[in-house]
Amino acid sequence: MSERPSEPGVVYPVPPTAAAVSVFRPLKAQMDQYCRTERSLRAAFAQFDAVYDETRRQEEPAFTLLVGSTAIGDTLEAAVDACREELLTAQPGGGRPVEHLVEALDRDMRLLSRGTHQRTIYQHTVRAHQPTLAYIEQVVAAGAEVRTLAEVFERVIICDRKVAFIPVSDDRGAAALEVRHPAVVRFLAQTFDRDWARCIPVDEQSVAHRSPAVISDTQRTILQAIVAGETDESIARRLGMSRRSVAVHVRRVSEQLGSRSRGQLGYLIATSGVLDDNPG
Repeated sequence: MSERPSEPGVVYPVPPTAAAVSVFRPLKAQMDQYCRTERSLRAAFAQFDAVYDETRRQEEPAFTLLVGSTAIGDTLEAAVDACREELLTAQPGGGRPVEHLVEALDRDMRLLSRGTHQRTIYQHTVRAHQPTLAYIEQVVAAGAEVRTLAEVFERVIICDRKVAFIPVSDDRGAAALEVRHPAVVRFLAQTFDRDWARCIPVDEQSVAHRSPAVISDTQRTILQAIVAGETDESIARRLGMSRRSVAVHVRRVSEQLGSRSRGQLGYLIATSGVLDDNPG
């Protein structure tokens, strides 16, 4: 409806399409304003995105996959050479190959000579591996700390609590993950510290002799694994021992408890009370 100026108070019908124009005109103006505002904001955020993307490109990635022993070795050597305050390493699997020990000794002596604090966790079985013991003796004399544990959760190397290296699979030489995410590195370092508190130190007196505490810890872990139903092969892999050594332990316990089967042995261990007295 519309009203003529010459006839105030009198209205006449108009086409709905004409009426719609007058109704939608202010709405369209508002929509146009919103569209202009949207374009302006998008342009501003696009500039922020460019700055953000450029900053992220300059940052080191949180995770980097390293494939192959050469890439792993070169990256690890660079990280350790850059380490200034603290190097933490956990090395499962028992005694290490001689060629690895030669490389590690040269690298670690350089590290220790500049005052970097080094702590390393091995499994108890290295105490019977002469090449590893010779390496330990030299780094301990240079200021490193070495301790052993019956079971080490996994291999890890942490430099200054800023970058860590962990294996990607059981084949530790095939691929590794370089970790720089602060939360993940912090978690790995705290896990190391908890294991470190449970370890038995390796000093000059214990290098040549396996203490009763070490033997007891190893035996207890084997007995617990038997109760849990693990095979000799599985136990050997966890403890860095040979399957034959595990079999010897199992045979001795079987003879002591009078067991005639693996199932009976697990039951006798669990009910005999030998695991009740927690050492230490």
